[in-house]
Amino acid sequence: MTPPGFLARSRTLAPPGWSRWLVPPAALSVHLSIGQAYAWSVFKPSLESSLGLSGTASALPFQLGIVMLGLSAAFGGTLVERRGPRWAMAVSLVCFSSGFLLAALGAYAEQFWLVVFGYGFVGGIGLGIGYISPVSTLIKWFPDRPGMATGIAIMGFGGGALIASPWSARMLESFGDHSRGIAAAFLVHGVVYAGFMALGVLLVRVPPEGWRPAGWEPARQERAPLVTTAQVSARSAVRTPQFWCLWVVLCMNVTAGIGILEKAAPMITDFFAGTSAPVGASAAAGFVALLSLANMAGRLLWSSASDVIGRKNVYRVYLGVGALMYLVIRQAGDASKPLFVCCALVILSFYGGGFATVPAYLKDLFGTYQVGAIHGRLLTAWSTAGVLGPLIVNRVADSQKEAGHSGSGLYGLSLGIMIGLLAVGFVANELIRPVHPRHHEPAPRPGHHPTSKEAADDAPGPQHTA
Repeated sequence: MTPPGFLARSRTLAPPGWSRWLVPPAALSVHLSIGQAYAWSVFKPSLESSLGLSGTASALPFQLGIVMLGLSAAFGGTLVERRGPRWAMAVSLVCFSSGFLLAALGAYAEQFWLVVFGYGFVGGIGLGIGYISPVSTLIKWFPDRPGMATGIAIMGFGGGALIASPWSARMLESFGDHSRGIAAAFLVHGVVYAGFMALGVLLVRVPPEGWRPAGWEPARQERAPLVTTAQVSARSAVRTPQFWCLWVVLCMNVTAGIGILEKAAPMITDFFAGTSAPVGASAAAGFVALLSLANMAGRLLWSSASDVIGRKNVYRVYLGVGALMYLVIRQAGDASKPLFVCCALVILSFYGGGFATVPAYLKDLFGTYQVGAIHGRLLTAWSTAGVLGPLIVNRVADSQKEAGHSGSGLYGLSLGIMIGLLAVGFVANELIRPVHPRHHEPAPRPGHHPTSKEAADDAPGPQHTA
């Protein structure tokens, strides 16, 4: 079924002379909005006190949201490719904003299950569709700088909490941190984000078939060992060891980062509660905003660096140096607040950089043919990590508290687990090799140019034999 009128893919085709630099702002309007998910920890203390929840329970909306992000991206990736970015952004807008409105109703009625369903399930679908909607479009507009292009867009997702964290904290101060105050904050979020995301729906465009930047020659860009000029379908990609190695890399990197990020505000408060300079609620919200800034900056900085040093090398940095930073935090404990903050900022820059680099890594390995659909399938790793990370950190912290521990002692074990996960990801990255030619799509016939529907179709064509 073809989307009607304004949302149809044919209506998003860029006219002659359209500037490709108008596409990143369209992507940013969506990603900055759905990036609010990273500010969820600001609501956790208020939800726990007003609804009598544990730290593990208050993480459920966030966890389910990340699960649905991965699942909706995986199952909707091919549909997004076929129907185009404008349709996908509109679906994201409706789901994400509706999720907030349902969560507002749940908080007002003190029905936590409705908060979980609204923010986690409905809003999570909006997260997934919105997250992948501009990625393949940007790669097509910026084949000369794919890492930078995806970094610009996905930077917005990482930076969403930079806006949402202090904004949410201020609303809770104004409306109150009780259930009705939380409901009012959720309501405002839903309405404002709907208006902001509509800008992306109006602005986004796709390039004409065969478009390329003036003066750019693919052969000059494709000399790295892992970079292919061949094309691999989404269905064939999931049958390759490269896909699953990269799945493990992403899952381990995200698990190690997302557990800390989801609990960032209460974590820094707990870490330094027994010191002479404890961290208050406002300072904790500021810490979340700083993490968001690092997350956002890392997505542009490290993904752009990957265009120079290669995707595999930059993931060596994310995983290897990231494990070292966790070790420093674990060993230092509450001895130095600046050291804790600096290490956390480096870790979150790697965490964000991993997300921004992975679409370009996929493009290197599998080509641009169905990179959006392949990216959607890979994000099931994020779904898995969205459960594992918060579960590990919250469950360990709860159990350590029951055992009588406090301060930094609540997190020593979970930090050790994160170090181990990053080591597993490092090994998986080392195992990635070029994709075997038997998975490649055949070269197009002379004079034949695939249509948009053909390029988005998930069914693989005939394949070369080994």
